[in-house]
Amino acid sequence: MPRARLIRQTGAMARARIDDGTGRAAVRAALAEGSNASRDIRAQAVRYTLQLLAEQAEGNTLEVRVPPFGAVQCVAGPRHTRGTPPNVIETDAATWLALATGAISWADGVATGAIHASGARATLHGHLPLL
Repeated sequence: MPRARLIRQTGAMARARIDDGTGRAAVRAALAEGSNASRDIRAQAVRYTLQLLAEQAEGNTLEVRVPPFGAVQCVAGPRHTRGTPPNVIETDAATWLALATGAISWADGVATGAIHASGARATLHGHLPLL
């Protein structure tokens, strides 16, 4: 089945890749402006860093969620295909950007409760920071 037809039938459409220059600028702006950053800037910064994670840690074992801005599957290993994945990490945008840029460590984020991780493979230790 041609790809265009498949996309129309499922309603799924891949998001365009965020250019590195645009993405890095969004991350810098989101960090500099903190809670005053616009929703669009925070969204683009989160989506860009999630994109980097998916590229650098290819796989489908772990789902990383940063509501309401995005989620990716990453890390090589067993794949899930239906329902809620067995390995999930969820956090807010500010914590995610701090993790992605190295402002906080994985261990510190988990210890403070800012990161919710469930499942035996729910860790990003060794995959962060991204930038």
